Amino acid sequence: MFQPEKIIIADDHPLFRQALLATLEVKFRETQWLEAETIEQLERQLSENTDSDLVLLDLNIPGAHGFNTLIHVRNHFPQIPVVMISAHEDSDTIRKAMEYGAAGFVPKSTPVEMIIYAIQQVLAGEVWLPERFELSSRGDGESNIAECVASLTQQQYKILMMFNQGLLNKQIAYDLHVSEATIKAHATAIFRKLNVRNRTQAVIAIAPLNVAEPRLES
Repeated sequence: MFQPEKIIIADDHPLFRQALLATLEVKFRETQWLEAETIEQLERQLSENTDSDLVLLDLNIPGAHGFNTLIHVRNHFPQIPVVMISAHEDSDTIRKAMEYGAAGFVPKSTPVEMIIYAIQQVLAGEVWLPERFELSSRGDGESNIAECVASLTQQQYKILMMFNQGLLNKQIAYDLHVSEATIKAHATAIFRKLNVRNRTQAVIAIAPLNVAEPRLES
């Protein structure tokens, strides 16, 4: 069995992440496992480990905002395949993930042996999807906004996600250690690429790429 050198697991649920990691380490003994609990940690891992063989990405990891991060990662690190891991199992979510560049989609309810098989398939250059997946068409609007998000630089993408969180320019400047003038300059570039006039319109524009948290059974 092919032994990848590096795999990044990006998931903010410690129990799931550690359980998955413990299981996978048995099958991939020679692999270096890198972990990320937030998008900031994932970006750092990707930047420092551009030779990674695979990213296992939780759809709702903090800061991800749905498919925006998948689109961003595929644009800036196209050499690294991404397998989405999610509590969502509906066909529309799976379809969007695949059309936005995922190499596979693994529901969190998937048995461990099947997860291992899915990873092996993707590492072998194949695509893995859950059984009974039904393909449906995607609207042009979603396709266009996905292309716009993919065109953003890493810094622009980070600022857009902070807009989405409702942070003010002053707060963003402080967090990123730059001036407010710099944030305004980036904002202008972001608005131009998304074909919007202000941050409110920008947040509305990327809304179709977001995914609501699945409801928990009572």
